[in-house]
Amino acid sequence: MKNLSGFTALLKKELTIYFAGPIFYITGFFFLVLAGYFFYTNLLYYGLISLQAAQQASNPQVAAQMNPQMLVYRPLYQVLAIILIFLVPLLTMRLLAEEKRSGTWELLFTYPLTDWSIILGKFGAVLLVYLVFLAFTLSFSVAFSFMTQVDWGAMAAGYLGMVLLGASCLALGLFASSLTENQIIAGVVGFALLLLLWIIGWVQELASGPVGKTMQFLSLLDHYENFTKGVINTRDLVYSVSFTFFFLFLTKRQLESRRWRA
Repeated sequence: MKNLSGFTALLKKELTIYFAGPIFYITGFFFLVLAGYFFYTNLLYYGLISLQAAQQASNPQVAAQMNPQMLVYRPLYQVLAIILIFLVPLLTMRLLAEEKRSGTWELLFTYPLTDWSIILGKFGAVLLVYLVFLAFTLSFSVAFSFMTQVDWGAMAAGYLGMVLLGASCLALGLFASSLTENQIIAGVVGFALLLLLWIIGWVQELASGPVGKTMQFLSLLDHYENFTKGVINTRDLVYSVSFTFFFLFLTKRQLESRRWRA
């Protein structure tokens, strides 16, 4: 019960910091502007294909392209994932680095809080902020549903992928923030690690056998692709949850080492 109250207090504190500061509004603004721009351009392309289909109703190739999930949503999910790589370091770089720089890091250890309460409180706050950004993009789909039929099941799979990808990236960003007291360095390290785990699957094109398969399995992109297609795979779910827990665990180990040094 004490751990729960400590977690709740830290969660509220972190959310207050986010909503009272400019980072939440700046990152949210650009995230939604970019998401809206790409959704609008995808919508224009879908409208163009629809017009061609109406003019060439007898052409099966054009008719086969009339898939909102493939023409509108899948490209949108892919772009949002790329934006996420740049967004995450901005949201996470201050979480633990600022505590170290300002000296409040030691105060955290004097409170009746476990390491997991601290980690989950900060992680929960930044995840909620990300979910707020993501929730606003649902308005695009609601508006689009008045124009054509939307496959809500496939769209739900895509958003589940976005939530899991966001949780994975934010856990990594939190770990990067625990490594240093400099926010800029934390942001750069977080971005570099995310980019590496995003493109590591490309090695499979150069290396075959176990090495290529291992690199592909470690790639964030490879596991995210199925969600953008509207497919929920147990393998991808397990990877995302394991990835998130792994970096939260590394953050805990970093906090423990800090206690030992103190």
